[in-house]
Amino acid sequence: MSKRSDTLRICTEAAARMRRNVLQMAFSTGSKGAHLGGCLSVIELLATLYGHMKLKPGDPGWSGRDRFILSKGHGSLAQFTAMEAFKLISEEQLLTFGQNGGSFSCASSFTPNLGIEFSNGSLGFGLSYAVGLALAAKKSPTPCHFYVLMGDGECNEGSVWEGAMSAAHFQLSNLTVLVDLNGLQSDGKTSDVLNINLEKIWKGFGWEVITVYDGHDIAQLLDALILPHDAMKPRVIIAHTVKGKGVSFMENNNKWHHHAISKEEFDAAMMELNNGSRNDTD
Repeated sequence: MSKRSDTLRICTEAAARMRRNVLQMAFSTGSKGAHLGGCLSVIELLATLYGHMKLKPGDPGWSGRDRFILSKGHGSLAQFTAMEAFKLISEEQLLTFGQNGGSFSCASSFTPNLGIEFSNGSLGFGLSYAVGLALAAKKSPTPCHFYVLMGDGECNEGSVWEGAMSAAHFQLSNLTVLVDLNGLQSDGKTSDVLNINLEKIWKGFGWEVITVYDGHDIAQLLDALILPHDAMKPRVIIAHTVKGKGVSFMENNNKWHHHAISKEEFDAAMMELNNGSRNDTD
């Protein structure tokens, strides 16, 4: 079996595990709720990315690792489940999510010994942080690559474009942004809130732009990640996704941007995922 086939299999299995774990963790938070819609839309993005990055299971702080910056803070649950699926943390650690004294709160907090490179709060700052790190890494004897996950609604923030200008100016070819283009944000459709053409804008800011029209197709995502880089430009991968992907009553339903899941809804979602997995193996 080829290395690419191995990677596709590993990432596909990881994505299925991550989607279940996201639902389980959201359910465990009870009435506090979670950002389920935006977490489910990035499952394949993160599964493919963690399968592609240079990482060392059991040694999240390895100096030669690639760095992942979660700028889209509403995707924290998906990040935690990816870390568990790729053995950067244990299942026991993952299940402390949302508990007093646990390793993980509802937002990512800078914890390099666990593999979390950035504390997210207000959206729009992850790219600028990554630009500084990538610029410093250009002078380092240990090469690594920096990956930033952002939301399409997050791209409304002006700070995003300050970072984008800087990255293009400094020719940061060691920097890749992934944009989760699911078409929805807290206030509704992104096209209603601020109608912008992300492909044209990123290209206009001097970035190499790759569009993935099915952001849940791991093969397409992997091809975009392994494509040789323009040596003079940062890269952005714009992935078209479905908010709430994998659970029919959550898909494209903005109620699930942030909402508590009931026992009945949780059971129905898990049954749907389990039936889908059985059908995939028929």
